[in-house]
Amino acid sequence: ANLSMVAMMATMVVLVFGNVVLRYAFNSGIVFSEEASRFVFMWLTLVGALLVMKDNMHLGMSTIVARLGEAGQRFCRGVADLGALGCCLLLVHGSWKLVVIGMDDRAPVTGVPIGLVYACLLVSSAGMSLLLVHALWRLFSGRMGRDELVRDTGGAGE
Repeated sequence: ANLSMVAMMATMVVLVFGNVVLRYAFNSGIVFSEEASRFVFMWLTLVGALLVMKDNMHLGMSTIVARLGEAGQRFCRGVADLGALGCCLLLVHGSWKLVVIGMDDRAPVTGVPIGLVYACLLVSSAGMSLLLVHALWRLFSGRMGRDELVRDTGGAGE
């Protein structure tokens, strides 16, 4: 997964930098560069968000929740995860519709079906939904330890 992130970033850098050099040095350019780099950026961002969630590294404000007792922390984690799951399921539903509609529409330069571009949101939201369902199962079944109740963001969000 991390290798694919590096490959997407490298692709973007090559496309954008190569296009800039060609435009300024040779008064030409890579025709599909802008469109392709935008599509790769969308995939990079949303797959990256999924990977960050898998590693529990999203920024959060845990100052108050960390001061609660275990029952309060369990309650807050449940509410937060249920709310996030609701949002992700709405995104799954909406992005599925976008993918289906977009498969009949093609990007003007690359000819890529727009549905494949929108699939990044479907993959990301479905993956996040699965992670949240697993976390909620662990929370409600008592398998989630106290050390996992409050996400440690390294003080970045506090």
